[in-house]
Amino acid sequence: MTTGEDEVDSAEQDPFALALRPGRGPVYLRVVDGRRIRMPVHRWHERPTTADRTVLERCVGPVLDVGCGPGRLCRALLSRGVFALGVDIAPSAVALTTALGGLALCRSVFDRLPAERGWQTVLLIDGNIGIGGDPCGLLRRCRALIAPTGRLVVELDPDDVHELCTARLEDHRGHGGPPFPWARLGRRALHQLAEELALSVTDQWTSGHRCFSTLTRRT
Repeated sequence: MTTGEDEVDSAEQDPFALALRPGRGPVYLRVVDGRRIRMPVHRWHERPTTADRTVLERCVGPVLDVGCGPGRLCRALLSRGVFALGVDIAPSAVALTTALGGLALCRSVFDRLPAERGWQTVLLIDGNIGIGGDPCGLLRRCRALIAPTGRLVVELDPDDVHELCTARLEDHRGHGGPPFPWARLGRRALHQLAEELALSVTDQWTSGHRCFSTLTRRT
């Protein structure tokens, strides 16, 4: 049985739970080879940035935001009159999204989802191309979610990289969560995967230090 105190203790020890609580310290992605990458936690809780707005401008509804976190993008789209649904495997992320006025499901992108093959836009932002540690499998799944006229909008690593790794989330004191598979993908690797999956890269752009691409089904 889990008590309320147990839940608080668990949240205090879980770096992702800390990341979802505004105003807390930094959270890092610790790669198995020892590298530590700071996660943009502050961005998850703020209003959409200039770079985020370049993504929002390319969204046609209905929109599925994969790995939505606290839901800043799907909430911003709803405020613009564009239907958007977030999905995230973290209950705390979904609870935050809905508490702040968004719509979200606690579900993996690989689970059965509403309106499969009916989404006009599927988002993989904030490094979420790394979900599952298999970008090819993830893009294949997202391709199956979009409508024939739909698009995938993907944020990429600014470096020319195609890295599959094991990582964990870690707070500034070195307290870490469980290991999980992750990936980093740059533009060249995305083009290669798009070719394999019968997808076309129809747009690519940068905003500040962030890089994005749009993919559609190849006709």
